[in-house]
Amino acid sequence: MSFVSRLACTVALVCSTALPALSQERNLTISVGFGPNAEVPDPRAGYNGWMSNQTGVTETLMGIDYEMNLYPRLAESIEQVAPTTWRVTLRAGLTFHDGSPVTPQAVIDAITPISDEEHVGHNARIAKLLDLAGMSTDGGSVVVFETNAPNAAFPWTLSEPGIAILGSASEDFPINATGPFIFKEAVPKQLYRVQANDTYRLGTPGLDEVSVVVSSNPATAALAFEAGEVDLVINYPETDFTRIQETGAQGFSAPTARLYFYTVNAASGPMANPLIRKAVSYAIDREGVVQAALSGVGGEAAGTIYPDGTGWAADIPASYDPERAEALLAEAGAVKTGGTWVLNGEPIEIDIVTYSSRAALPPTAELTQAFLSAIGIKANITVGEWGASNDAMAAGEADLFLQAWVTTPQGDPGAVLETLLKSDGGSNSGKYANAKLDELLGEGRLTFDHTARKAIYDEAQHIIANEAALIPVFHVSQTNVGVAGLTGYRVHPTETYWITYETKLVE
Repeated sequence: MSFVSRLACTVALVCSTALPALSQERNLTISVGFGPNAEVPDPRAGYNGWMSNQTGVTETLMGIDYEMNLYPRLAESIEQVAPTTWRVTLRAGLTFHDGSPVTPQAVIDAITPISDEEHVGHNARIAKLLDLAGMSTDGGSVVVFETNAPNAAFPWTLSEPGIAILGSASEDFPINATGPFIFKEAVPKQLYRVQANDTYRLGTPGLDEVSVVVSSNPATAALAFEAGEVDLVINYPETDFTRIQETGAQGFSAPTARLYFYTVNAASGPMANPLIRKAVSYAIDREGVVQAALSGVGGEAAGTIYPDGTGWAADIPASYDPERAEALLAEAGAVKTGGTWVLNGEPIEIDIVTYSSRAALPPTAELTQAFLSAIGIKANITVGEWGASNDAMAAGEADLFLQAWVTTPQGDPGAVLETLLKSDGGSNSGKYANAKLDELLGEGRLTFDHTARKAIYDEAQHIIANEAALIPVFHVSQTNVGVAGLTGYRVHPTETYWITYETKLVE
């Protein structure tokens, strides 16, 4: 029986308080809300690199540790030798899964397709982050990177999971990488399966096989865990997190850099007016959302983009002030009639879109709807898939798009803001544009002094808050649940690392 069929059966089960049994001691099954998009998902394309990195298949030149520090991974060192020139020295003795050596030319061959629009590994988002003018070799272990302009984020960018170092693909090794696990198969939107790389340089993996199965409904994944179908659930429903640990399951929870926020339609409709955007922001009781949608265990109210643990948070409170919200509506020219705010002769009505693969998203939208209703604004909610929600926002068919992003996936503050809010940002579906913000984001790349960079991104966050360019709701602590015998696993603040060669299941 397929996993999808087993999940369908599981839905019919009554929840048991018995702890799931380990099906096979050295095989781990993980349930997540998102899955592969192809039978061989090229790690460089889209966000495919996240899963190949999370499952230990691919590795990057640089990495981010659990304290959000940058460290050399496949690289032995990185050195800036000129404003636009970086020398990366590779570790000695690196090999791909097929046994071939990792050479500087192999690194260049792996990264070049990212900028090639005709290649399956093309990724415009990552190409923009890299901003490469060229690459070359220097001796037997050095790759020289030339960027078009000085880029303080460049070393951090090399930790981006999509910049996976790959060798030549073959039938046996369709994703020929360097990690502790070898890619074996993928079923689009259903399964991603890997097996141990017994010759991994740091040691023999503690697991023989890892299978990642997809359940877009977090509640269904929780049922599958209790039925013994899966060993680890990523993003377990926060509302059940305390109870499930009482059954003997392990709870893994730690703050991450993921922000739940609203993208605003800054081009049309009521949210095109900054005063109305700010009114909506003030109307949301973020502490109430954290308590209700996350059961008080999954995060903290957010007034700014970055959480404290990243080192980039600005001093901006998560303000809840319904009276201030109504004053801003009046300042925007709206009139309250019969308990409803009216603008230009029509009641203000806001369309919210979101998706259901993260358990806290729909209830957060519903709570926002209630908070807006409390001050006299009607809100409508549509829950679909991320892509459909994003398309609706981009087409001007929605006013608010509730989503959840890791704000420092490479440990650096610039990339996500450039993607979400820069005028030409690749994921700026709300079409927000601010010349000063664009200028600051450009300066952030060019500034190498940490204190100066912090001041730049603080100023950027204050612009975002003053304009309500996006509306932060809460910073989330990822809540995952695993069987009692799972060791060598912990929540990473960027969420881009799951399984290492040390992860194992024990009796």
